[in-house]
Amino acid sequence: MILGSHVGMSGKEMMLGSVKEALSYQADTFMLYTGAPQNTRRKEISELRIEDGLSLMKDRGIKDFVVHAPYIINLANTVNPDTYQLAVEFLRKELERTEAMGSHTLVLHPGSHVGEGADIGIASIVKGLNEVLTKDTPVNIALETMAGKGSEVGRSFEELSRIFEGVNYSDKLRICLDTCHLNDAGYKVKDDFDALMDEFHRFFPTETIACIHLNDSLNPLGAAKDRHANIGFGTIGFDALCKIAHREEFSDIPMILETPYCQIAGSEERLAPYALEIAMLRKGVFDPHIFD
Repeated sequence: MILGSHVGMSGKEMMLGSVKEALSYQADTFMLYTGAPQNTRRKEISELRIEDGLSLMKDRGIKDFVVHAPYIINLANTVNPDTYQLAVEFLRKELERTEAMGSHTLVLHPGSHVGEGADIGIASIVKGLNEVLTKDTPVNIALETMAGKGSEVGRSFEELSRIFEGVNYSDKLRICLDTCHLNDAGYKVKDDFDALMDEFHRFFPTETIACIHLNDSLNPLGAAKDRHANIGFGTIGFDALCKIAHREEFSDIPMILETPYCQIAGSEERLAPYALEIAMLRKGVFDPHIFD
């Protein structure tokens, strides 16, 4: 079981600070954005303190981490050519930054077709990925399973499979399973995860999974809303998520918590829950008073 969480990257320490944050949660891995997920402002690679971060990772036994692309990348947008072109150009830069930082995985939301329909959106995503990926691309793009809100593409394994089928260098593609998104898209994460994986294996082998976003959901099955909840405090529940975390099939796959910050009893601040959630998942016992 390889457990970690989303961590920040800012200030003077940059990636070194990201590794320190992950270690403070007793994590085995982590996920970061190379800058704010809502914009394209980025520091120069030389300012990211990559060598310091990688050195600390090596010293403390963290072997790998994941980078998440910003939300503003939308390869599925055919309505605004400028939006599409920005997505292609910035995705190419994010791949370069991911490689420079020493990660092999860039998680990407497939995109939203903004009302033009899934077929057109998928064709546009394929076009964009074919512009970016080459036979020598050293980083894999992990397409994330989406909740299906609005005009999101990637709400089903079938849609993701169609993207794979159209991309010339599909060996550079992977999947990021998000448990909250799967639940909200209508997959039975809680009640029949074995059947969910049987459906997944109709399209992809387990080796295609680059990482798992392990999140509870605030929403009922099929709500298509995408609202994360803390582990054990949502509609999926602790037992189902703990079984996924301990599933032998996933033993070598990084699992990333993206659960919301919490109001800890006795504190005025909203604090990261990750150390508590990671410990609870490793122990395999749910504590309903974990944040008291």
